[in-house]
Amino acid sequence: MTDEKKLQAVFFRTEGGVEPVRDWLKGLNKRERLLIGTDLKTVEFGWPIGMPTCRPMGGGLFEVRTNMPGRIARVLFSVNKGRMFLLHAFIKKSQKTPKADLDLALRRKGELEGAS
Repeated sequence: MTDEKKLQAVFFRTEGGVEPVRDWLKGLNKRERLLIGTDLKTVEFGWPIGMPTCRPMGGGLFEVRTNMPGRIARVLFSVNKGRMFLLHAFIKKSQKTPKADLDLALRRKGELEGAS
């Protein structure tokens, strides 16, 4: 890992000013937030990065993969103009990423692209 960020993580913000990923993170315990934050930092400094930390999901989406004690977290993001937009996050309950989670992240990505 280098000393310089290759991407700057930015929380997606709704028109109403809500930051869904930030709010989701606040609902986790301190240890879980630290694990996810460490993986996000790994992507910020190591981009482009692959498995096991990061995986492309199609449509310009990527996931940060975090294994926590007893459960698995995913943060879906897109990359635009040197920034890593954190679009959606969830606790994974099945092997396959639910279509509703991917669709929500894609919709938020589209909102960002429409605004720029």
